[in-house]
Amino acid sequence: MDHDRIHAQEPSHHRDRWTVGTITEIAERDGHCVVTVENESGAPTELVVTMAIRDLFVSRLDIGDDESPVGERVWFRKRGGS
Repeated sequence: MDHDRIHAQEPSHHRDRWTVGTITEIAERDGHCVVTVENESGAPTELVVTMAIRDLFVSRLDIGDDESPVGERVWFRKRGGS
């Protein structure tokens, strides 16, 4: 399975390849993490990443350990997934 890409901080390279979005939901499906983000125009996109990637990007967000990442800004690239 091809996984999508997501960053908690603005990428320093190839900035034109990334879309800025806001997390609206995080769920688990078939052992993967599904992150729904809305881009600046409000269009939703589902991103499928591994649970390890979820843990990594959430740990890099400026939120407390007990806070939800919903509402946080991220940078993403849709690469595949289901």
